[in-house]
Amino acid sequence: MPALIADDGSDLTYRILKGSGEPVICLPGGPLLSTRYLGNLGGLDEYRELVMFELPQRGVDEVVGDLEALRLHLGIERLDILAHSASGNLAMLYAAAFPDRIGKLALVTPGLRAVGMPPTDEEFFAFFERRSSEAWYAEARSALDAVGAGDDSPAVNLAAAAFQYGRWDEAAQRHAAGVSEETIAGAAAIFYPDGAFDAPATIAGLARLDAEVLIVVGEKDFFPTMCRGEQLANLFPHATMVVQEGAGHYPWIDDATEFISIVGPFLV
Repeated sequence: MPALIADDGSDLTYRILKGSGEPVICLPGGPLLSTRYLGNLGGLDEYRELVMFELPQRGVDEVVGDLEALRLHLGIERLDILAHSASGNLAMLYAAAFPDRIGKLALVTPGLRAVGMPPTDEEFFAFFERRSSEAWYAEARSALDAVGAGDDSPAVNLAAAAFQYGRWDEAAQRHAAGVSEETIAGAAAIFYPDGAFDAPATIAGLARLDAEVLIVVGEKDFFPTMCRGEQLANLFPHATMVVQEGAGHYPWIDDATEFISIVGPFLV
């Protein structure tokens, strides 16, 4: 696996999925999941070379410098970035700090802590109401309550994961099992340390970003909702928000063809 040295002397690693186009830096969510759960993002490597950056186990604000080190290592003047979920925060911090180093920015079901948009209780309960007719709902809701009460067993986590997919079919269950195996205990506390975010400063930085931005929201995802996606888009000078119908938090798993039809034209 290719590696480079961070400013603090630690190793940073990445994988390359060869494609026909210029590199796209792919940042995993979780937080701090291995990039393996991204697969090839529904076949995106047919259009672009994918640089799958393995995030080091430190605060998101520190990883901004690691991402800049990767850019220098690769010798790329402007990065095209695709960030999923929690790494949406990292991508936005990087874009705010280095607006002239962004070529294109794709935020796929992004986390919004960096811009001070946490989910509300109303959004939380509305989400459950929308999915309450699903055949798996009762089991998944019970499992989610158990997770909230401290049950961290693999079976319970897998059952609760149904809420993250548009369809809880065999493909989704296999993917969810893989995500569960990659999950790092205490990852949120590592990635989101106290003081990591200054939302007003980040919002001000994003307002200076001249790059094109694509925000992909899953129709059936808990967060971000379509409304939040629109609010996020309004923070950028040149942003488009697209809702992938029938998709949850992993839209390339729910419908790879539709995902590529949305993201592909933006990145090529």
